[in-house]
Amino acid sequence: MSDDLDHRTHAYRPDLADIRLRDRVAADRYSEGMPAEVIVPVADVRPKPDAQCSLDTQALHGEAVSVFDISDGWAWVQLSADGYVGYVREETIGQGAGPATHVVSVPRSFVYPGADLRFPHLKVLSMGSRVRVTGEAETRATPYALLEDGSAVIAAHLRPLGEVSAEDAVSVAARFLDTPYLWGGRSGFGIDCSGLVQLALAMTGKSAPRDSDQQAAGLGRAIDPGSDGLQRGDLVFWKGHVGFLEDPDTLLHASGGTMYVTREPLQAAIDRIAKLYGLPTIYRRP
Repeated sequence: MSDDLDHRTHAYRPDLADIRLRDRVAADRYSEGMPAEVIVPVADVRPKPDAQCSLDTQALHGEAVSVFDISDGWAWVQLSADGYVGYVREETIGQGAGPATHVVSVPRSFVYPGADLRFPHLKVLSMGSRVRVTGEAETRATPYALLEDGSAVIAAHLRPLGEVSAEDAVSVAARFLDTPYLWGGRSGFGIDCSGLVQLALAMTGKSAPRDSDQQAAGLGRAIDPGSDGLQRGDLVFWKGHVGFLEDPDTLLHASGGTMYVTREPLQAAIDRIAKLYGLPTIYRRP
């Protein structure tokens, strides 16, 4: 009965399952999940409660999760933004002081103990991280947003939740050029191909699944480059890989070949990757 359910986006184990799956999977018990949020800059999400497992994805500061189980220092969670299911360290999640009000809108930004950039920073947040702003201050003509614990972020590095970027997704993605490639990464500290696509689209107000196969199944329609042509923003898919077209001749992607976010001639990428995965499929988003 559960064979058709993707473990990546459905929370079920033999002993426990999401209550919404009661009629679809058999489990010893069911749970609604408890609400929590990420309280560290980046929480690694793994397929098993094992620090030696490779990453599936990451959750960013302030993102909401549902917690189904906590055991031996690991929490089994589902991310609210894209439905991804996996295990995070228990200490990376907690209860927030209130709903987030703003999102980090630059690739990386420092959090200071107060409104002064000369203070030693407390942590670094990635684009897409969520924070609760409770006040404002200005020091030496630099405006700061004050958070609920009194810490401060450069105000220009934030924007209100719900306000989308004036840039298109390709321009957002280009801001990550030279960011290191990280399998399972989706932050300004390290990012993979589908993480780059997902985050760039999210900052422009468009939701996207997490993995490249999910994106190929859910983002737009396949086109014939010969008759439809190629244009900026088209998505180029190979098996296990995706990138944006920056223009008809240029691919922008997080590359496992260069190990950073890079742009390269589309034809050069096709020639190189075709040796492993064949020719790509081009998708156009609505």
